[in-house]
Amino acid sequence: MIALLVYFLLPLFWLVIAATKSTGDLFATFGLWLGGDFNLLTNIHETFTYDDGVYARWLVNTLVYSLVSAGVAALLCAMGGYGFAKFRFRGNGALFNLVLGSIMVPTTALAIPTYLLFSKVGLVNTPWAIILPSIVSPFGLYLMRVYAESSIHDSILETARLDGAGELRIFFQVVLRLLAPGLVTVLLFTLVATWNNYFLPLIMLNDPSLYPITVGLSAWSSQSVGGSGSTGQLLALVVTGSLLSVIPLIAAFVLLQRYWQSGLTAGGVKE
Repeated sequence: MIALLVYFLLPLFWLVIAATKSTGDLFATFGLWLGGDFNLLTNIHETFTYDDGVYARWLVNTLVYSLVSAGVAALLCAMGGYGFAKFRFRGNGALFNLVLGSIMVPTTALAIPTYLLFSKVGLVNTPWAIILPSIVSPFGLYLMRVYAESSIHDSILETARLDGAGELRIFFQVVLRLLAPGLVTVLLFTLVATWNNYFLPLIMLNDPSLYPITVGLSAWSSQSVGGSGSTGQLLALVVTGSLLSVIPLIAAFVLLQRYWQSGLTAGGVKE
């Protein structure tokens, strides 16, 4: 466990230390130790002000893409998983097997076909080119079906139906509350996947004002290679921008971890 802890935290520790250094100190000092000057605040200020504050725009773009995609994907997965788990209809098994098969297809393999499809309908170089593919989560649907089967008892649904509740009311007022831990899991998975997505926005977007953080920092990194002067200083901004981009994800996990708990339906069914 200690070895795994070091393996996962060492890159983050290096990133924190590197963000406090100037470009010169990044190469002149040991990577896991502080440089001669503490430049963290200066680096943060320069990151947000460089090129008319385009980093802030990239951050907002990433937040919009990730939050919208994660919210819609979690809702769709919850509805689909609940439907597969609690309703019996013709083709239920075949359709679910199709979902399982789609999990095995790498997302990068779908990027080019998705681009060709979106170019036909004029959605390339728009936010929809990032949001629409990101709301499709076969693994999230599979996860929600498994969770719905184990956490939602049929007697709860029958009781709600006897009380006169319709299926939509049952789903939004009863089922969603019982699915909260699974819903949050899918939400975070999709949030992280969209936040870290690089290849899809790289081929879909050509307007720098629409870039997410991943593509924007990659553009800065390309400019900093072999550069000098202000261009060479971009390396420190890339490192600082990378550190800042991690903070929202950490905050999301900390704020939502309380929903990862079992026993939400304990006492809901009387044996």
